[in-house]
Amino acid sequence: MLWATACVVTLGFLIALEIAARRYGGVPGPITNQAREVIFPPKPGPLYGGLALMMVVLTWRQRFIAAGAAIGVDVVFVSVRWAVGAEVPEDHFIGNGALWAMLGCAAFAITRRTGKERLLLLKGVGLGLLLVAGRKTGDTWLLITSKTRPTVLDPYVATADHALGDPSWLAGRILRASGPVSTYVLDLVYAQLAVAAIVVALYQLRNVAAEGRFPRHHLVRTFLLIGLIGPGIYMIFPVVGPIFAYGPGTSGTGGVEWAVADLWPNTPPPIGVPQPVPYDGITPRNCVPSLHTAWATAIFIHSRKGPRLLRFAGAFWLVATLSATLGFGYHYGVDLIAGVVFALTVEAALRTFDRGWDRSGIQLVAYGTAVFTGLLVSYRYLPLDMAEHPGVFGPLLLLAMASVIYGYMRTTRLWEPKTAPALQPEPQPEPV
Repeated sequence: MLWATACVVTLGFLIALEIAARRYGGVPGPITNQAREVIFPPKPGPLYGGLALMMVVLTWRQRFIAAGAAIGVDVVFVSVRWAVGAEVPEDHFIGNGALWAMLGCAAFAITRRTGKERLLLLKGVGLGLLLVAGRKTGDTWLLITSKTRPTVLDPYVATADHALGDPSWLAGRILRASGPVSTYVLDLVYAQLAVAAIVVALYQLRNVAAEGRFPRHHLVRTFLLIGLIGPGIYMIFPVVGPIFAYGPGTSGTGGVEWAVADLWPNTPPPIGVPQPVPYDGITPRNCVPSLHTAWATAIFIHSRKGPRLLRFAGAFWLVATLSATLGFGYHYGVDLIAGVVFALTVEAALRTFDRGWDRSGIQLVAYGTAVFTGLLVSYRYLPLDMAEHPGVFGPLLLLAMASVIYGYMRTTRLWEPKTAPALQPEPQPEPV
């Protein structure tokens, strides 16, 4: 019943986004884009990542067959496009095979499997397709934000960011001075966040085929829910980011005509009474909260119970993602704080749902929600006070984030199963 309800809700949400994309942007939505990739060149996305997640329910023999089929289909598609001289972007070559393999496994489950085996295989296919659909859904959400929010609130957030010392401006100067190697590494980390998530998820789901069931909680759930809820907040709090509102944009020149001023990263914006400003109808309003920060935080949390290498990778990805979001001018410092609180609240909500909404979980989710709401309200209605009193509001912002981190760690530790000490056998008297 739970899976059926989730499928109905997901389908209804995708249909709503399909209608919204055609109404506001005049372009196909996530359902159409996904369907056309069965035949046409796919856009860059986690198609093979979705296939990898699906294969956690398969045996090793079945995995090799599915992977071989996916690669074979891609070879055929690429060969045909090359033979007919079709113009295909460089990053749109492969991916059809992965989608065909997932759809083939779904058909195999329906026609050749029964009972628990069919359900497990369909769950695996659904998980893989959800990851792929999540990317399409996110793209549609971002399009809707750019078309329906003609003004942005960057002056408010930039003013509030004075309380933290304008970290994006500082990080931008540091990154420029550090040379091309660090820029390349951070750009790679920022762009391949989904790859890191898939690696952690595959570790968590490594025993699904052997056990015949999914674990109660894993990273993919948190990742998808963050991507589902986060863009909705962009509609309430539209912000484009420092490099767009106060710089040249990512193209180097394209954002200047819409920018409040060309200041990033050399000169922090002056303190003044903020006002909403108009911006173009193309740039997504995807800044508050920082979902890259939220996703990297979720990866860090879920990597804590892995081997040392995975824990190190999770910590590295979090630090590098935070550095990239600031250094490239995609986010303000206050966005990162909101992103961390948002991620912990979503994670707490999912874990509390699994526990049956007990008192400690409800309190944790309510507190995280209250802090997150308070942050957004303060960015909107108290930015000038925050900028004029950084010695007060800067520590308060950090303390608010730290309190949610502490509450999450303290509560979840109490949820961990207690291991009782082994009973020691009583000493036996020696025979006389």
